[in-house]
Amino acid sequence: MRYLPKSQSGQVPRLDSGQALLLVLLSMAVVLTIVLSILSRTITDIAVTTREEEALRAFSAAEAGVEQALIVGTDIGTTTIGDAAFSADVSGFASGTQEFANPVALASGESLLFNLVCNAQYPCFTGSQFRICWGKPGTPSGDATTPAVEISTFYAFTPGNLGTMRIARATADPNATRRSTNNFSANDAGTCTTGNESFAFQKTVDLAALSVPAGSYGVQNGLQFAKVRIFYNTDIAHEAGIMGIRTY
Repeated sequence: MRYLPKSQSGQVPRLDSGQALLLVLLSMAVVLTIVLSILSRTITDIAVTTREEEALRAFSAAEAGVEQALIVGTDIGTTTIGDAAFSADVSGFASGTQEFANPVALASGESLLFNLVCNAQYPCFTGSQFRICWGKPGTPSGDATTPAVEISTFYAFTPGNLGTMRIARATADPNATRRSTNNFSANDAGTCTTGNESFAFQKTVDLAALSVPAGSYGVQNGLQFAKVRIFYNTDIAHEAGIMGIRTY
């Protein structure tokens, strides 16, 4: 075993002071790096949280604008909600027509509404049947991503009294293999054209067959709207349309 040499006074010589200073500086650098890292993360978290809150406020304002525009039915000027604001422009199209192709494609799980009620300018739809069309032309019927639909018809059991609202549901799935497990009905044969647009699939909704009383669809203000939800098309979005089989 080797021993450190002693000085003439019998004491072990001290470590070099420069080495001690270097150790102190290294320790300070490590501590400073840790502190700066924590501060950087804190600032980043605050910035992200602030942006998320701003995005949420903007989305809430936009959602409120859409809801108010649907209720009012006219353009809405700039309206402030807290520190967020919205404005809405309302454009009417397909009002009073017997057929309409929705221009916005739907991804799986999304839905759209076809309004069936009337106003002072246009009469209500009082037919007993209407046809829903969906799917891009040429879409195969047997693929895993072939779109299926659920059609929910909202109607007032007592026309004009929304407190008596009821729902009649119909389904349609072109994929025969899938129907054995999801219990959807088959679609109608053939393709479909409505609103000058062509679709791969169609389904006729017979309100009487869905046990909707004639007093709810054969009169004004009975039928309210049809909600169409699309499923399984996880690859691409598909459009949908409606056609009243009986006139308005």
